[in-house]
Amino acid sequence: MSATDLSLLPLLDASYHHWLGQPLPRPAGLSQADVLTWLHERAPYALLAHGIEQDPLFCYANHQALCCFGYPRAEFLGMPSRFSASPKDRDERQRLMEAVGRQGYASGYEGWRVDRDGEAFQIHAGVVWNLLDVDGQRLGQAALFWPDPQRVGQLE
Repeated sequence: MSATDLSLLPLLDASYHHWLGQPLPRPAGLSQADVLTWLHERAPYALLAHGIEQDPLFCYANHQALCCFGYPRAEFLGMPSRFSASPKDRDERQRLMEAVGRQGYASGYEGWRVDRDGEAFQIHAGVVWNLLDVDGQRLGQAALFWPDPQRVGQLE
């Protein structure tokens, strides 16, 4: 799965809606074009996705995700997604990814991730879901998490 910036957002949104029965969190009243820009540039939560390679590679990250992980977009995209967790947290992360692969999604996830400098940070109210094409084929997985527990559910 390869795409650039906003082109993957409709897939992330449609797959989220498939599993959770609602679109990605957003302010009311935005046009479809404005929704995509808001999700990509202004969402207060991190939104990212990886493909289905043997060692899945990140193929999408919104502004908030890049801020959390401390990577420039060009360096983050194409990086193995397992590197989002420290070596000591990778087994837990892998168990979550496998559970999502079987069940379709998981919500309410709390855990630790690591930024570019190796500094750990906690994620809150995480949702991970399978990305599906129009035929129901799995194309990858996406995640949404809130970096700050005080902001969970708050939209700008």
